[in-house]
Amino acid sequence: MFEFIEREKTAFDVQAICRTLGVSASGYYAWKSRPPCRRWREDERLKTLIAEIHRFSRGTYGAPRVRAELRFAHGVRCSEKRVARLMRVLDIHGVHRRRGRRTTVRSPEAAPAPDLVQRNFQATGPGQLLVADITYVPTWAGFLFLAVVVDAFSRAVAGWSMANHLRTELVLNALQMALRRRRIAPGAVHHSDQGSQYTSIAFGQHLREAGLLASMGSRGDAYDKDHATDCTSLPACV
Repeated sequence: MFEFIEREKTAFDVQAICRTLGVSASGYYAWKSRPPCRRWREDERLKTLIAEIHRFSRGTYGAPRVRAELRFAHGVRCSEKRVARLMRVLDIHGVHRRRGRRTTVRSPEAAPAPDLVQRNFQATGPGQLLVADITYVPTWAGFLFLAVVVDAFSRAVAGWSMANHLRTELVLNALQMALRRRRIAPGAVHHSDQGSQYTSIAFGQHLREAGLLASMGSRGDAYDKDHATDCTSLPACV
């Protein structure tokens, strides 16, 4: 209550506020003259650290992650409820993320390439069939998107690219890495979904310049490309 009086005393007379709240002015002045208690000093220090951590996270951390950062980065132990209370005082909050992110967005203007694979992901040699996909990686700072190009023969990740966006350069960079690191056979097939990144003019032109044939699975068929690009069963990039 006295904190409220302290905040409002520049706008209203202290005596009037005290009468309205039913407290004595002498009690307010006695409270004001007392040195801050240890709990108040600790809260002030915590508020400074919490504001710094929240700013470092670009406004994404909620109370659980702020508390973890306080403990492991600053050696400060406190309850999650206390952190949440101080965040409310500071009027800051975390970002509630969705459980998943949509990575395949089909462009209605672009015509998809034919399906040259027909779910047959068996290749007789390296560099004959490349299978591409995009997934996402949740991090404390937000989602990062990962584009991979897999050689279907060895099931090795030939190229990859990571960014915080889903623009065409994400998949272009992954393809360029694969072309630099692997020997790709002339007329090799590049198979993907019908996402707007793969149906873009820039990506199609890059495939043609590299001598690759574009192939795309049927719309909405999760089994098609995921069967070949299940990164949980792939070896490390080689």
